[in-house]
Amino acid sequence: MEEIIRKAFGKVNLALDITGVRADGYHEVRMILENVGLYDTVRLRRLPAESPEAQTGPVRLQMDPAGVTAGVPTDARNIAFRAAQLMQETYAIRDGVEITITKRIPVAAGMAGGSTDAAAVLRGMNRLFDLGIPEEELMKTGLALGADVPFCVHGGTMLAEGIGEKLTAVPGIREMAPESALVLVKPSEGASTGAIYRGYDGMPEEAVDHPNLDRVTELLRTGAEEKLLDLFPEMKNVLEPVTRELVPVIPAIEEQLLAAGAEKAMMTGSGPTVFGIFRNRAAAERAAGILRAWDEERIGLAGTGKEAADQPLQILVTGWEDLEGDDE
Repeated sequence: MEEIIRKAFGKVNLALDITGVRADGYHEVRMILENVGLYDTVRLRRLPAESPEAQTGPVRLQMDPAGVTAGVPTDARNIAFRAAQLMQETYAIRDGVEITITKRIPVAAGMAGGSTDAAAVLRGMNRLFDLGIPEEELMKTGLALGADVPFCVHGGTMLAEGIGEKLTAVPGIREMAPESALVLVKPSEGASTGAIYRGYDGMPEEAVDHPNLDRVTELLRTGAEEKLLDLFPEMKNVLEPVTRELVPVIPAIEEQLLAAGAEKAMMTGSGPTVFGIFRNRAAAERAAGILRAWDEERIGLAGTGKEAADQPLQILVTGWEDLEGDDE
């Protein structure tokens, strides 16, 4: 095999709780992650060790101009690049690899966009070089790259514990309401993940609204659509109040999503992306149109022709992960 193409799906957090801080500074978490249908495309091409291409470097990474390229490095600062290096070093791969990523998942969005690209490289190189590495071993290998990588290697819907590496499969909203769809809204403003966790650490415990993860998993395991009304109020993210202070437009986005018909609106990960869950794709598309019109008015573009005071929101519509697999 000389080339392989993988889909690298993004994720949202249905609930996120912090249960403590380890001696090494990592936060212990309990959270539910579910893959969504929005994905990057990761193309891997084998470069024979003796080829001129491989001689310039064992890993080559480029971003497809058809996707997002701004702010995405193509060297060892990119986790997908480091994933290829890790596979070569761990499994003594002599040949090089060329990686081309068509990025659709927003960058620095709380959707594991980098981690899922890295996971696609791990899985793709496993097949490209016919290594036969079991998925569980790939997940352990990926943990060296980041806490979200093991989840992204496996995919689906998982209860994640520890620093995110202890994974238990659970049913997702796609099983409860397969026709449901999401509107993803990413503000242009960002916030440092480190600053967000430090802000959380400074919150008094009585001010933290912890989700009941046992209750969330119990409701998900019913697989019953009528339980969604019980599930949605239990879906909480303890980092959201901190990120709201740093990215003040988040509450307004949630209000607009709910006004446009979302059954639930909340932030994913450390943010700043907010997602709204809608009954079906048509309802989500209508809501996205409403959000775009509101955003134009918000930044002073509607009918004025003046320069915007802010950058537009990224507004995307998607479903849950395609269960047909991650090969293109």
